[in-house]
Amino acid sequence: MLNHLFVTFGAMKFTAKQIAEILEGTVVGDENASVFTFAKIEEGHTGALSFLANPKYNAFIYDTSASIVLVNNSFIPEKPIKSTLIKVEDAYGAFAKLLEFYAQTKAKKKGIENPHFVANSAKLGEDIYLGAFAYIGERSTIGNNVKIYPNVYIGDDVTIGDNTTLFNGVRIYNECKIGSNVTIHGGSTIGADGFGFAPNAENSYDKIPQLGNVIIEDYVEVGANTAIDRATIGSTIIRKGVKLDNLIQIAHNVEIGENTVIAAQTGVAGSTKIGKNCMIGGQVGIIGHLTIGNGVKIAAQSGIGKNVKDNEVIQGSPAFGIGDYVRSYALFRKLPELAKKINDLSK
Repeated sequence: MLNHLFVTFGAMKFTAKQIAEILEGTVVGDENASVFTFAKIEEGHTGALSFLANPKYNAFIYDTSASIVLVNNSFIPEKPIKSTLIKVEDAYGAFAKLLEFYAQTKAKKKGIENPHFVANSAKLGEDIYLGAFAYIGERSTIGNNVKIYPNVYIGDDVTIGDNTTLFNGVRIYNECKIGSNVTIHGGSTIGADGFGFAPNAENSYDKIPQLGNVIIEDYVEVGANTAIDRATIGSTIIRKGVKLDNLIQIAHNVEIGENTVIAAQTGVAGSTKIGKNCMIGGQVGIIGHLTIGNGVKIAAQSGIGKNVKDNEVIQGSPAFGIGDYVRSYALFRKLPELAKKINDLSK
């Protein structure tokens, strides 16, 4: 029923009663109130569906013009509300679920556009979308329900699993393997050469051939303009469920464990192994040949120069335990004052 709702959401209106039935919620107000779009609660307008989950935004619910607002079962209004409410167990989760299905239906492109190039030896699955100016190389295999947007390049001997989406301008180099239910956003490059150069006697550099590939497992999302380099030998591996933000550099032979998330502008140097369920902030730099344990949290703009044990929370450059970092930073801010006191005592 949820799929049916969002096939037509945006072209038709749906009532509070219908949405409450889908979300197993309770209507407080006009069950015939209808919506056809989404809006943030502070920008709510007639015909919009919004949500309230964070108490910091409570004030907006009394002034919003949204026709319907999803709220937690625990929400108790302090004064009258114009909007119809739908009470659910988790308002944020319910709203996210609706957005997810809506996004999926908007992206339901199919068919093959011209011009395009598909090598004779390539194999295409069923129900795919192939955008204009896309290129698929020799012996590559494309799964079912794959969406390849315009100007995507897929090299030779590439494998792409079912239900994967490659947005415009993505480049997949030869011999890389992309799993199922993967999303790669525009401009990202998978499988370019790793940064491998050896100094020679002429004070120049000889290029080391990069003969490996990149393996991206299922349910991975790669942000726009992110680069994942192929291995020198073997594979650079992005494990199941990893989420990479925009503008990230993953070097050759790196391995990132399951369900790890990495924010924008982070760089991971060659042959470093990152565990599963890690959270890495933006602009973090990690040198090569390290081991980062499972469940590690690294604060933004940290510099990692040594191995990190499981479940550590670190910050700083070079990074160390976040508790020590906060205490050290408090002292650092007082250095001029402390220096003056020392000078006065010396006199």
